[in-house]
Amino acid sequence: MPFKIVRNDITKVKADVIVNTANPNPVCVSGTDLAIYEAAGKEQLLAERAGIGKIARGDIAVTGAYNLKAKYIIHTVGPVWTDGKHHEFEILENCYLKSLQKAMELECASIAFPLISTGVYGFPKDKALQIAVSVFSQFLTGHEIEIILVVFDKKSFQLSGQIVGDIDSYIDANYVWESHRKEYSVWSRGSAGLMDLSEEAFYEEILQRGAEDNYPFEENESLEESCMLSANIPLEDQLANIGVSFHDKLFELIDKAHLDNKDVWKRANLDRKHFSKIQCDKNYHPKKKTVMALCIALQLDLEQSKDLLARADWAFSPSSKVDLIVQKAIIDKQYDIMQLNVTLFKYTNETLGV
Repeated sequence: MPFKIVRNDITKVKADVIVNTANPNPVCVSGTDLAIYEAAGKEQLLAERAGIGKIARGDIAVTGAYNLKAKYIIHTVGPVWTDGKHHEFEILENCYLKSLQKAMELECASIAFPLISTGVYGFPKDKALQIAVSVFSQFLTGHEIEIILVVFDKKSFQLSGQIVGDIDSYIDANYVWESHRKEYSVWSRGSAGLMDLSEEAFYEEILQRGAEDNYPFEENESLEESCMLSANIPLEDQLANIGVSFHDKLFELIDKAHLDNKDVWKRANLDRKHFSKIQCDKNYHPKKKTVMALCIALQLDLEQSKDLLARADWAFSPSSKVDLIVQKAIIDKQYDIMQLNVTLFKYTNETLGV
């Protein structure tokens, strides 16, 4: 089962288990804790919770879900952030891991988490997110369960400054290039160095050239797409030697990488049924995001990824943030699908795989 991120109220999410960021004592005061109690049925849930008593930080307890769209509520008490030197990271990891282990023990197929301890307990959101994804990633390598990370609003979903800076720069550079390409469909002489300029210098250069260049634009031959067909070979002969299909190429790449099918669908954040459909149907036409997820799972380079996409009748778009972020991950050889999905969700509300 895969991992997904949704933007929603956790009390409205359908899952076998809803995880509650609980108070150590059987009371509900504010935040996610109060919202879950009120949605489930406050009096009934408080009565059962009172029978459990105090819960230690990093530990869990299970109750019924009552009016929620779930079978169980797992109550877990996260750490209060001080400075990161008082076992906060270890305690938060335990909250996630023990909840997952209990869900498996209860034979549940799905579990929904909020970002634990990032509210009144003050755990830095970027660090909390990193811990959650790390625990989920490790757990899913050995277990089959759908993990849903529920984000109520974008303010609670933060990436590290390094990741944000790198992605913003990459997207901005490509968007500037694409905007200029659309406005000037062919390039003037001497424009080869434009992409090396900063955005501000780029536009200054364009303004100057607009005043100085009175000659027609000339097309840069290096930007032309090479034709797939050859004028010297009859069409019938070329169609008789058509290239390998998406299906055959995919499983050729899997064999070459010496991977089991299970490794591939887990790395691609696909569920087993979906991958089985791809495997069994030679004419299956996958969605673009499914192909990109498989490129990540197989750790393909950019040219290999473009080739696999093309065999499924897709291509990377320079005007799509999803495509640009996936391309950057491939260029940087960052093939962790869960980390990539966290970044994608931050910028686009979309993820790969499921």
